[in-house]
Amino acid sequence: MNDWAGRSAAEIAAAVREKRATPREVVADHLVRIERLDGRVGAFRAVRAEAALAEADEVAARGDLDRLPLAGVPVAVKDNLPVRGESVRNGSAATPDTPAAEDHVTVARLRAAGAVVVGLTNVPELCVFGTSESVYGTARNPWDLTRTAGGSSGGSAAAVAAGMVPLAVGNDGMGSLRIPAAHCGLVTLKSGHGVVPAGIGNGDWFGMSENGPLATTTEDLRLMLSVLADTEFTGPAEPAPRRIAVALRSPLAGIPVNGAYTAAVRRAAELLAGAGHTVREDEPPYPLDLGVTAMRTWTAGTAVDAAELDPALLAARTRTHAAVGRRFVGSARRGEARERLRERLAPFFAEHEVLLTPALARRGPKADAWHERGWVSNLLVNSACSPFTPVWNLTGWPAMSVPFGRLSDSGAPCAVQLVGRPGSEPVLLAVAEELERLLPWPRTAPLEP
Repeated sequence: MNDWAGRSAAEIAAAVREKRATPREVVADHLVRIERLDGRVGAFRAVRAEAALAEADEVAARGDLDRLPLAGVPVAVKDNLPVRGESVRNGSAATPDTPAAEDHVTVARLRAAGAVVVGLTNVPELCVFGTSESVYGTARNPWDLTRTAGGSSGGSAAAVAAGMVPLAVGNDGMGSLRIPAAHCGLVTLKSGHGVVPAGIGNGDWFGMSENGPLATTTEDLRLMLSVLADTEFTGPAEPAPRRIAVALRSPLAGIPVNGAYTAAVRRAAELLAGAGHTVREDEPPYPLDLGVTAMRTWTAGTAVDAAELDPALLAARTRTHAAVGRRFVGSARRGEARERLRERLAPFFAEHEVLLTPALARRGPKADAWHERGWVSNLLVNSACSPFTPVWNLTGWPAMSVPFGRLSDSGAPCAVQLVGRPGSEPVLLAVAEELERLLPWPRTAPLEP
């Protein structure tokens, strides 16, 4: 019997369609790996072992099995999206333990494509922070179990990086796909507004939050993105030369960037220039008040999500975050600051097709009970680690995290970020595919049995 855990989604789906494997075999192999590894990794809040095997049998019985793009592929779902029959806890004791009556549209699309949901993944409370721990567990980086998997899609990223599933769905409101992907050596894309259905929390953080895939290859990323968006994201026959800007400065003033991340960007720029792209250094005109705009919108989004929950059941850091944001809900809804930001940055992207930056400013903090610490300490560690991601949620433009090299002090993955103008998802995917070809990355962490 083949061990299907650790294979790519494209490979699994092809084998199932061609009857070289059954969905039950594939799902069973991944459940075994989850049982063996997740006690150390902490990716899952809930594992749907019996339900997943039953659903695998349903997929096997479908008359269109040979046409399903994700035939028999096990997937994990972030625990802020409804999965029929499962509660949505959103990392919080304040949320009701009531089974969802219907799948979220992204989950429904995955199931329609033949995927099998094996579990719900750990998140920080209300998906606020860039580390994933709560009363339900702590998601750790499979490449270095002493470090956080990132957040807020940390459990989803950890599950994929550990080979417990080949694909997972997460979402990104201030970097919540890109941050854990960068920590865990995965490729992801936060699409531009409206490409993938959102429907996250109470208003998608004013339209900043986007659902998206976490994968180990650009091929798998394209495959899952095509399903989520209900639009085909095929690769180009030949890569086209692009105008690429390289920027190393933190968009948030005063935050230093670790040399490993700047070195990764310079090396990626060198390889892309050698591949025929026009590459030059040019910093976007980030406004000095960008951090203020980000903070106000971020906290206001949490204030909206927490409004109907019992504050006594929320962690102190969440209560404070929501309290700070209440005064900014009205201005965040109006969105004038975000529109000014788009107007300021649009000329830059008229000149450049792609922006290449570090994905992070430093490696992830220690995996710890951050949910038991105060708001200020969480704020400082989040801002110091991931200043490059929030601006592209504020604009609503597409951005990717792409694995690139290793951190010399730990061997954990390093990563770069690719950003584009609205509608440039195919361009970003093509550049990411080139980086994967020019400097291939290891697909899963070498965890011991």
